[in-house]
Amino acid sequence: MGGRLLPWFAVPAALLLLVGVVWGLAFAPEDYQQGNSFRIFYIHVPAAILAQSIFMMMAAASVVTLVWRIKLADTFVRAAAPIGASMTLLALFTGAVWGKPTWGTWWIWDARLTSTLVHFFIYLGIVAIFSAFENRTTAAKAAAITTLVGAVNLPIIKFSVNWWNTLHQPATFRLTESPSMPPEMWVPALVMVLGYYCFFATLLLVRMRNEVIATEYRTEWVREYLEKKRVL
Repeated sequence: MGGRLLPWFAVPAALLLLVGVVWGLAFAPEDYQQGNSFRIFYIHVPAAILAQSIFMMMAAASVVTLVWRIKLADTFVRAAAPIGASMTLLALFTGAVWGKPTWGTWWIWDARLTSTLVHFFIYLGIVAIFSAFENRTTAAKAAAITTLVGAVNLPIIKFSVNWWNTLHQPATFRLTESPSMPPEMWVPALVMVLGYYCFFATLLLVRMRNEVIATEYRTEWVREYLEKKRVL
């Protein structure tokens, strides 16, 4: 099933990201205050949105792991954690690049930035847990508990700009409000967000397939599958 679904995410991911990058970096208008430095927005914001969304999905899968003990939920967490960590690191890096011309510094211990950094370390902790335990069941339970505890940080990231006096701007996209920027600026950002999600789905399918094969490598169906791949 993963093999059949893969092209349906990989092709849109490539097209959306290509269109979004060209549109946002080359054709979208400059910001009236920040000028062209604003264009890092089209890389930074989708990465930040996806980093938090992945963790929310991991938290839901962790509940399934602990309550129903479904192996595929654990496989999802195991496969998604490194991707989420990469997206968080990309958000931190692009935020620093954006902050230099905007705030005059690469880093400041702003509430949004600090909570996002903590988020990155939580991701790394989950990845480390899977490597630390040889027993897969023990690793799955420990990672699931860590993920659920770490989920407490998500509302802190989300509402930090409202709870504290921070330099970071409020959320650009809200479900209950229309974007404050003109369509020629937010539409390419939306294209990039969709591209990031399709890119995540592509990586996730590849990693989950590899995890399943690595886990079930002694079973007959995996041997038949791998033998068929060698023939092809």
